[in-house]
Amino acid sequence: MAGVIRRRARRQRLFRRVVLTVLGIFFLLPLVAMFEFTTRGAGGGFTLATWRLLVDWPQLRQTHPDLSTGIRASAGLVLLTVALTLVLLVPTVIWVRLRLPRLRRLVEFLCLLPLTIPAIVLVVGLAPVYAWVTYLLGGSPLTLSLAYTVLVLPYAYRSIDAGLSAIDVRTLAEAARSLGAGWPTVIWRVVLPNIRSALLSAAFLTVALVLGEFTVASLLNRTNLQVAVNLLGKSSATMSVAVSLAALLLAFVLLLLLSLVGEGRRRTPGKGIS
Repeated sequence: MAGVIRRRARRQRLFRRVVLTVLGIFFLLPLVAMFEFTTRGAGGGFTLATWRLLVDWPQLRQTHPDLSTGIRASAGLVLLTVALTLVLLVPTVIWVRLRLPRLRRLVEFLCLLPLTIPAIVLVVGLAPVYAWVTYLLGGSPLTLSLAYTVLVLPYAYRSIDAGLSAIDVRTLAEAARSLGAGWPTVIWRVVLPNIRSALLSAAFLTVALVLGEFTVASLLNRTNLQVAVNLLGKSSATMSVAVSLAALLLAFVLLLLLSLVGEGRRRTPGKGIS
């Protein structure tokens, strides 16, 4: 019996390694091909000139002004979208869970609704709204943060809701209230410290989505990183691929950080409860 169990465990380990190897090749091969393409020099030689130009910001801004504009726009969009999402969503979800539990399903439905709407349909609906936004606020690409806040709602809501489900919010809030704390103090000093990892998850997912978004920006005639990369591909394919690869690696790093934060949180249960 023990021999059968050992053989079964050995086969399962072998199966896992084969699956991980195949998946690793499947995902890494395109990235390696992208990197190899960006290092092709004149005559097929190896050069890192594209990557050196990519990290040399003054030279990059002078050589590819549209790309630098797209990078600055996406950086601003990341900050604005993360701030808007957390400021609007976190107090709402906490308040609904504490004081209006009957509205929880309705809020969940509204937050998950953007997942069911194709991007092109969303843009058609947003176009008249953005006509007024352009009239009132101008045509800055930073106004895309309003649309991106809607797009990230499903992911941010799920992350924050999972964080709140992992703690006894009502008991913590009632304990703080019994000690004389007001609602702002309860949310800021009691609830938020206990859902730090959920907030980080929501922020990381927001960053990844904003950096990779193309359809809404392109159809609304705004320039962000992905739109600039698309335009750059017509004049400098190597730089376009290098920027795309750098954005992909940044997204991978963010997801890895997200995984590490979640793992650290699971290893220290109750440490954040104060």
